[in-house]
Amino acid sequence: MDVGKRIIELREQKNISTNKLANLAGVSQSYLRDIEMGSKNPTVEILSYICFALNISLQDFFSESKTINPFLLSAIESLTDEEQIKLAEFINTIKK
Repeated sequence: MDVGKRIIELREQKNISTNKLANLAGVSQSYLRDIEMGSKNPTVEILSYICFALNISLQDFFSESKTINPFLLSAIESLTDEEQIKLAEFINTIKK
């Protein structure tokens, strides 16, 4: 897995700039850019800070599952809890 590309993917899904992610994770913007470009590798500690800033676990970071379209994710996040539950129930009915 390319850690830098994965950070970019997750950051863009959440519509977070490199600068904002660096600030949230407590690392310099240039260091984060170096990680994203593949010229530096983060320690597990730094990667855990980045994951915390992205509001995901390290397990989620390394998960190879399909990612959700950012537009769709944004639309789902704008729903109320009750609407999200109804959407999940609907999806479960059409998956069968």
